[in-house]
Amino acid sequence: MMNKEQKKNYITEITSQFENNESVLVTHYQGLTMTQLDNLRSQMREHGIIFKITKNRITKLALEKTKCKDLSSLFSGPTAVAFSNDAIMAARILSKFAKENENLKLLGGIMGSDILDQAGLQNVASLPTLDEARANIVGILAAPASKFVSILLARSEKMSSLSPENS
Repeated sequence: MMNKEQKKNYITEITSQFENNESVLVTHYQGLTMTQLDNLRSQMREHGIIFKITKNRITKLALEKTKCKDLSSLFSGPTAVAFSNDAIMAARILSKFAKENENLKLLGGIMGSDILDQAGLQNVASLPTLDEARANIVGILAAPASKFVSILLARSEKMSSLSPENS
């Protein structure tokens, strides 16, 4: 049981997390073992994502003052939240983990100012990460240039094979 000071600190900390992260993804974790939870937390930590088990009643109090107040209805039962500035990576990790462990249920969340339901979370999980998107764009932009260079090289080889010196 938390005393008043601990509750106050918890509300301050959790309010800060809700306000300062680009995405907040809410899950139910009932039935997961401590080993599974530790495994999930370590996967999340590798990408700078905080995965925190919440105290629902106090968390709802903290939510009232934040951009995430619309998520309040998701906080019932054994709830855990992923706080991240990379919504795509957080959604991917949670989605993959939920496929491997049916006891983790994705409930919804917020990405920027958009509220996500379960289907929205799955859609976000299927998006390319920023690095993957950049690589795709570079590949698209580089393709015409490399084709142009290969055409020029082929022409120069053809021209050199036609020159009288090679006859």
